[in-house]
Amino acid sequence: MSLIELKHANIFQSDRLILKDVSFSIKPTEFVYLIGATGSGKSSLLKTLYAELPLKEGFGEVVDYQLFEIKKPLIPFLRRKIGIVFQDFQLLTDRSVRDNLEFVLKATAWKNKTEINARVEEVLKKVEMSEHIDKMPFELSGGEQQRVCIARALLNDPKLILADEPTGNLDPETTDKILNLIHDLCTNGCAVLMATHEHNLLNRFPSKVLKCDDGKVAYIE
Repeated sequence: MSLIELKHANIFQSDRLILKDVSFSIKPTEFVYLIGATGSGKSSLLKTLYAELPLKEGFGEVVDYQLFEIKKPLIPFLRRKIGIVFQDFQLLTDRSVRDNLEFVLKATAWKNKTEINARVEEVLKKVEMSEHIDKMPFELSGGEQQRVCIARALLNDPKLILADEPTGNLDPETTDKILNLIHDLCTNGCAVLMATHEHNLLNRFPSKVLKCDDGKVAYIE
């Protein structure tokens, strides 16, 4: 069973063809890097996988949802099964760590206050951020903010993590800690597709590699 399955998919940004004839699959527990030059289509591919961009041509299935012209009411349900981690964190700057995570749970139909509190505490413990639960984002370092973002991505126990340059703004030591944390997710049955321009990571944390190049995507050795 694959968590991502693309066959002969064409990836568009508006009406401009970005990637042509894309075919690959990712299974549970797999960690896959997505590399390529700036503007090669990495972000467009990730946005297509979580239905920010529509799949207009070809076959695409992500966590059992068909991407081809997916209906808008289904998109939130697709995203509940996916954890998304961004380079620029995208935390709500006027809310505490606790309130940032509660906001996501309430937006994805969690109602019970006790269950919400328990889940927030559980994911923060996983990323070793429990003691920062009541801090504001500006009180945290970049690495700490990224840990909160990973906690946020884990809230709905996703089968798949999509990470877009998650270590791009971090120093090397913090990058290693974040990569170890993301790799550990795979041992629990999660799959990870991580876009990065930091090719040195491929040597320090070897894994499968997909490359966007010249309008195409393929696994490389």
